[in-house]
Amino acid sequence: MNDFISDFKTKLSAVLSDFKKELGGIRTNRPTPAILENIRVEYYGQKLPLNQVASIAIEPPRDIVVSVWDASAIPEVVKGIESASMGLSAAPQGNIVRVHLPELSTERRAELTKLVGRIAEDYRIKVRHLRDEVNKHAENLFKSGEINEDMKFKSKEKIQEETEKTNKEIETALEGKIREIKE
Repeated sequence: MNDFISDFKTKLSAVLSDFKKELGGIRTNRPTPAILENIRVEYYGQKLPLNQVASIAIEPPRDIVVSVWDASAIPEVVKGIESASMGLSAAPQGNIVRVHLPELSTERRAELTKLVGRIAEDYRIKVRHLRDEVNKHAENLFKSGEINEDMKFKSKEKIQEETEKTNKEIETALEGKIREIKE
């Protein structure tokens, strides 16, 4: 019985991790390397994430410095950053590319707040789907006689407890991101 519940916990952890990673890539007023890490760059005929062709560092207060490992890739890095639909401009300076993050406008903050809310809801839906799958599995185990009715109800309680715990963590991460956006 505990196998499918521990498997459920593992899947919930993965969902939560993916959610936090996705939130990290959303721009706030504070620069973070996660904003640029997954921008795709054309490099020798392949589309690679930026973090595979350069190192990304923060230079306070609002600059991100991209140190490109191969100088021939600089034009493609600049093109990739500027075409990423994030409203960023990149300025090459020798072997580095400097990206300045402009101050967020009030409208953009509102858009980003709505966006992170939608992303959080998508992940809550994923959690509910996982919960429903595991509850069906527990029901099937009961019907096949592998577990008794008491074990079925205890399993469903544990499943709901884990679901609520994960949803609280999603909510906490969401609130933190909204605070960052509004700063």
